[in-house]
Amino acid sequence: MNQQKLVIALTKGRILEEVLPLLEEAGVIPAEDINQSRKLIFYSNIPDVQIMVIRGSDVPTYVELGSADIGITGKDIIMENGSKGYYEPLDLKLATCRLMTAKPINQSETPKRLRVASKFVNIAKAYFSQQGQQVDIIKLNGALELAPIMGMADLIVDIVDSGKTLKANGLEPLDLIAEVSTRVIVNKAAMKLKHDQIQQLLQRLEAAVK
Repeated sequence: MNQQKLVIALTKGRILEEVLPLLEEAGVIPAEDINQSRKLIFYSNIPDVQIMVIRGSDVPTYVELGSADIGITGKDIIMENGSKGYYEPLDLKLATCRLMTAKPINQSETPKRLRVASKFVNIAKAYFSQQGQQVDIIKLNGALELAPIMGMADLIVDIVDSGKTLKANGLEPLDLIAEVSTRVIVNKAAMKLKHDQIQQLLQRLEAAVK
């Protein structure tokens, strides 16, 4: 029986660097050096497996719409996107960090209605709603630490790794929203139609993680 084409969507940047050796251990090796190329789609050593390299925030969309069968991206992206149209079967335990709220170090009291700056708008809304806290969300795509400094926000919701960037900008981590790591997501239709292929790859990835 002919194998069907399997498309894996990978996330550019730090996750890509950490995932490539894991994929190699699972038996999937790009046919050329991804880091030396401007191409977005690559063949692999397995004739029916292709690798796509895109922005992490786009991975869930490609998987949800079926353009990619499997995606590898951060839990933060999955939480922000919502998980319609795909399963999340595996935690690769790579690129671990925390999604947290943070506030200015010298902030003594917080107003009743908070202004919160974040690129994770949906996560922030859901989190503060669970806390019963009224907030105004300000969407920013980067340099969130500036928002409290410039008096634009009372808190931020962001990824915290070592916490050094926060400290350097007069902020401190406050509440943990979620532990973040790299996850594998699989298109629901592909899981049915290409079950054996996908299951084999997931098992090899899981073994590589262990």
